[in-house]
Amino acid sequence: MYDACVSKGSCVCVGLDPRLDKIPSQIRERAISKNKNTFKAAAEAVLEFNKGIIDAVYDLVPVVKPQIAFYEMFGEEGIRVFRETIEYAKSKGLITIADVKRNDIGSTAEAYANAFLGEVDLFGEKVKVFDADAVTITPYLGWDGIKPFMEACIKYGKGMFVLVKTSNPSSGDVQDLCMKDSKAVYEIMGHYIDSWGADDIGKNGFSPIGAVVGATYPDQSKRLREIMPNSFFLVPGYGAQGGTAQDVKNCFIKDSHDVMTGAIVNSSREIIFAYEKSEKYGEKEYDKAAREAVMKMNEDLGSALK
Repeated sequence: MYDACVSKGSCVCVGLDPRLDKIPSQIRERAISKNKNTFKAAAEAVLEFNKGIIDAVYDLVPVVKPQIAFYEMFGEEGIRVFRETIEYAKSKGLITIADVKRNDIGSTAEAYANAFLGEVDLFGEKVKVFDADAVTITPYLGWDGIKPFMEACIKYGKGMFVLVKTSNPSSGDVQDLCMKDSKAVYEIMGHYIDSWGADDIGKNGFSPIGAVVGATYPDQSKRLREIMPNSFFLVPGYGAQGGTAQDVKNCFIKDSHDVMTGAIVNSSREIIFAYEKSEKYGEKEYDKAAREAVMKMNEDLGSALK
């Protein structure tokens, strides 16, 4: 992640959260004309839309993050397109984060880890399924639910982002509760992540275990950066949810080369549906609108992080 961000000069993560009713009409009409099965038509519209976004931004950003809920809703066709979206993004040199927020007891967590990060055994043949570069997971089950993902990350050179302080308004209902030693739940989770990754710090100073830390809570993100100096942060909440470039500054650290690093900032709808607010581009040029939105976000974050 570090190398990709430095080479692109960007810390922007584009969230690929396609909503069928917002996909430009010309794409939907093409998909319907070619596919009688409505689920397949919907999935094909999503795939064409995603490829258009990827083609427009791949040289400007290091990473994309498809959210699986927007694909699962179209059944098996949607899951196919989720996988094909990851494949296409990787073919363009992008890092891919499967935003699936999975976890369970050890054996089930291992199955999830193998599916999204590693390989599965099909009658004696090792086969990659989704082959994402990283995955989002929930931490509520503790270490035995984390361990299979950690093992997959080390074995396959992948990464994961654990939910710590999320960007939604009610996150504090649980995450801000004070527990032992007057520490909040999110602080305790931060300490766990720091300890879980301590033995596997890479050459750029980061472990495979990252953290999801919302842009909408800058004070908490400052505290979490103190707790987790060796974890990459995935930062949702910028833009549509109210987070600003100034709000995300606390998620970054300055490395030995005087470069602000250690975080990627996600934006979904304000990039992929930028044409809706654009005075320059309509829906037929949704890709150009998305590219312009990324350029503006790069500039906004770049100015704040100087």
